Amino acid sequence: MTNIRDVAHLAGVSVATVSRYLNQKGYLSEKSKKKIEVAINELSYKPNLIARSLSTKQDNSIGLILPDITNPFFPELARAIEDTCIKKGYSIILCNTDDSIEKETHYLQLLKQKYVAGLIITMNHLPKSVYLDLNIPIVGLDRVENLPIPIITTDNERGGMMAAEYLTQKGSKNLLILSGPAAEESVARRVQGFQQYTATLEDVNVAILPSHFNYKKSFHEVVRFLKEHPTIDGIFACSDMDGIAAIKAATSLNYSIPEEIQVIGFDGISVGELTSPSLTSVAQNIYLLGSLAAEQLIAQIEGQEVVKQSLKIAPQLVLRDSTRKE
Repeated sequence: MTNIRDVAHLAGVSVATVSRYLNQKGYLSEKSKKKIEVAINELSYKPNLIARSLSTKQDNSIGLILPDITNPFFPELARAIEDTCIKKGYSIILCNTDDSIEKETHYLQLLKQKYVAGLIITMNHLPKSVYLDLNIPIVGLDRVENLPIPIITTDNERGGMMAAEYLTQKGSKNLLILSGPAAEESVARRVQGFQQYTATLEDVNVAILPSHFNYKKSFHEVVRFLKEHPTIDGIFACSDMDGIAAIKAATSLNYSIPEEIQVIGFDGISVGELTSPSLTSVAQNIYLLGSLAAEQLIAQIEGQEVVKQSLKIAPQLVLRDSTRKE
């Protein structure tokens, strides 16, 4: 098995020089770096990550904190992050908080003790100082707001406007928004975008029903609401899971979809294709979101210059059978 001495011998440098190169410590001339890189590639040398982590108190693991892995959006996001990290030589430690502040606090402390190289967070319910005091590179994703770190998100406001435009252009006038958790600012922007568009229209009514992004809870809430408001003819759900719940709730009350009620979700998860009828959705580019977050984090870890600003990715309206085509 190739070892560090073999690399040093082929490169014509000392073992200590190769060690400095691998651990990114101390000065190295560009000439020495180039020789070592050539030797590593020629020998297909793989550094001992365990040994490196003991010397640097940091390994090539990246922490990923998700709020709810039962929501298919987050496993799809995690896959994109993992794919990108593996290609660049990093592994993922996945932590599911179940939207619990206590669990989030626990995982942050655990990841700090494990000396992870960096962290991707998809929510920030704790004080800003808790994240910044970790003193490691961090990237925010999806629901993260108001932290001085790179944040990758979808243009949620634009997505809400797209949903409102399509529903109203296809004839819906009595609209219901399943608005998701009240505390999530990114989700609130979807609602804001929807309301901004409908505010410009006459004879369009909009009701808001807070929801939980939980299929069972949302199903029962929508059934109750439709019984009390039978004239609803269009539903915008701020997540696809709520959109699927809305379809099932409406069909359980013998509404015809999309003839009597149109439904649009938000996320673009693959399970939306499997419902009957299939769910029209404002689709986030989930894979791009995850891969960009991983790339930004790894760039920070490896000392590359990163502009700390938010990136907004444009959503796309994916038309399926829960809305009218004509």
